[in-house]
Amino acid sequence: MKLVNRVITFTLIVLLLFTGMGTTVQGVLDKVKLGLDLQGGFEVLYEVETLDGSKVTPSVLSDTNAALNRRVNAFGVSEPSISIEGENRIRVQLAGLDDQSSARELLSSTANLTFRDVDDNILLDGMDLKEGGAVDTFSDTNQPIVTLTLKDAAKFAEATRQVIAKGPGKNLLVVWLDFEEGVDSYAAEAVKEEPKFASAATVSEVLNTTNVMIQGNFTTEETKNLASILNSGSLPVKLTEIYSTSVGAQFGEKALTSTVFAGVVGVLLIFVFMLLYYRLPGIIAIITLTVFTYLVLVVFNGINAVLTLPGIAAVVLGIGMAIDANILTAERIREELRVGHDIKEAFRLGSKQSLSAIVDAQLTTLLVAIVLFYFGTSSVKGFATTLIITILLSFVTAVWGSRMLLGLLVNSGYFDNSAWYGIAKSKQHKLEDGLRALDLTTKFDRLDFVGHRRKFYAFSMLILVVGVVIISIFRLNLGIDFSSGTRVEFEADRTVTQEEMVDYLDSIGFPGEDVVISGDAQNIAVARYKTEFSQQEILDFKAKVQADFNHEPSVSAVSSTVGEELVKNALKALVISAIGIIIYVAIRFEWRMGIGTIVSLAHDVFFIVAIFSLLRLEVEITFVAAVLTIVGYSINDTIVTFDRIRENVEHAGKIATKEELANIVNKSLRQTMGRSVNTVLTVIIVVVALIFLGAPSIQNFSIALLIGLVTGMYSSICIAAQIWYSLKVREMDKTGGAVVKKEKKQWGSDEPVV
Repeated sequence: MKLVNRVITFTLIVLLLFTGMGTTVQGVLDKVKLGLDLQGGFEVLYEVETLDGSKVTPSVLSDTNAALNRRVNAFGVSEPSISIEGENRIRVQLAGLDDQSSARELLSSTANLTFRDVDDNILLDGMDLKEGGAVDTFSDTNQPIVTLTLKDAAKFAEATRQVIAKGPGKNLLVVWLDFEEGVDSYAAEAVKEEPKFASAATVSEVLNTTNVMIQGNFTTEETKNLASILNSGSLPVKLTEIYSTSVGAQFGEKALTSTVFAGVVGVLLIFVFMLLYYRLPGIIAIITLTVFTYLVLVVFNGINAVLTLPGIAAVVLGIGMAIDANILTAERIREELRVGHDIKEAFRLGSKQSLSAIVDAQLTTLLVAIVLFYFGTSSVKGFATTLIITILLSFVTAVWGSRMLLGLLVNSGYFDNSAWYGIAKSKQHKLEDGLRALDLTTKFDRLDFVGHRRKFYAFSMLILVVGVVIISIFRLNLGIDFSSGTRVEFEADRTVTQEEMVDYLDSIGFPGEDVVISGDAQNIAVARYKTEFSQQEILDFKAKVQADFNHEPSVSAVSSTVGEELVKNALKALVISAIGIIIYVAIRFEWRMGIGTIVSLAHDVFFIVAIFSLLRLEVEITFVAAVLTIVGYSINDTIVTFDRIRENVEHAGKIATKEELANIVNKSLRQTMGRSVNTVLTVIIVVVALIFLGAPSIQNFSIALLIGLVTGMYSSICIAAQIWYSLKVREMDKTGGAVVKKEKKQWGSDEPVV
């Protein structure tokens, strides 16, 4: 019976979804907050110390945070991010800021505000200014001025009386910023620890008022900065920069444009593949993947998250997992069609049987993301946040949404031809043949994975040995994110050579030999220095380069402390994640599968590290994002493989010999090969687009991801599954018994499984 109302319902739902997205997508895109690497800006991580050497308390951090916030407000940054990290650090991020030099000076001017006479006697200080009492405005003659509101009119009257007493020519009230001894700030360095003159005003009469006007030959920008300094008052601490980066606006804009373009091209190619290969389920996948991407941006805006290049990496991983969920379901439906079930029954069984693998794969990846969020810092935490969002949304769209939409079409009766699902009539058996999906032949039936396991072990051991040798000889080409130093990047308006840029850097007083030329037009110079630039050196470098090339350079300076902690926290997160995976897999499957999963993860990570060492590719923060992405894919692929092994063992019942066990493992791997290849292929399409069309700053990430995708599929089939088989055979040898099914329940099923 054909039910046209189901087709109408499907059509209305899709129309409502795309109408809603179409009318709001521009507003959603406009609200997405971009990180520094995508729009340019300034970021600095301060280590906070009290001036008297006492312990840094939460209240001290809170006061410092508030003071920095007040200073930042002067720059009109729409979404400044000033956050407390750990017990003694504050991170300041000012994305989209043009005047980065002024920001650095203003933030690091750790000063006490004082009002003095011409003989340098202190009359008032910042504590006498009412909170928020400084306002930049204009005088009656339209000149930029600063108005002040003081706490005590009598105290100010006494100060002006003392100034007037100095006599004509000396009746000046001078505003100074005094630096505490040892304060590490640009302004202090610039004046060699001497007080910095801010403003002076002539006083001709005693002023018994709380309203004060400071006027002079100021520009609008100067009065704005002065008001901000006065309002922020003195910082109660010493701030030491341990990490800073400034990204030129043109670099951020190009990174965003090229990366988005590459992503769109990649996703469109995925849509074409899904449509041609999976037909009707492919159409549903295209719809839900579009909705998934839209919802990711909506949730991002809702939680005020910032989208960075590592965040885009997490979105790529989320897209891959969403596609994988659709592919798993589509492949299961195709299997049920091949054994002879009608369309409706094939859809019911395929949806039910794929749910277990999808839930297990996404839960294990979610576990890793939560651990990374808890232990990660900065970009790693941002990656984890994005990954958590994408996992949850992919389950809503790719699992529930896809099944609901496909179910409407399947149950309408208008799509009962198996060709809609990519299966020709000639490939279908008769239901009377008694075949189950687990008994079907595949394109890979000639492959004996278990029989060649020792070759796989030998190959992986060879990789291990060669990798250790490579890393020992070449070492890793660590970027400044993992070692102390400074990295500068600037763009010329023509093609340049390495020798030319080396000579140029020497001529401006920043000699460096480690210079690399990049960019499509060979017009971008990247130089690395082993020493960390001081704040004054950063400002000087940026001023000279901008004057010569008319482009603001990007400069990153990192202390060794930050790099060491980044590696330490990432390793800690991965170790804890590994333990969590073993526990989860042991509960849902068995502990031997958990061991296989972790070994395959370590195999993939080590292989990527060895390749980067051999090719001398720079290891930076995006490399960490790539490794974490590979971990996610590898877990996903391995869990899907183990889920099919478990299902086949349950179907077989008692397994008396090693040969029977080997046959089941081989059969499981062959049955999941098609799905693994298609899933990896779809993501590789995006990755290749990112390599050739994306921003140079994301190229190393894309290369690592490409390597990891291939090794992840290899390790799931040739390492993880083989380790489980070897451990299971050892158990059979020790006990002299057989492998039998255990009473555990599958997600979404009432059937007991192993």
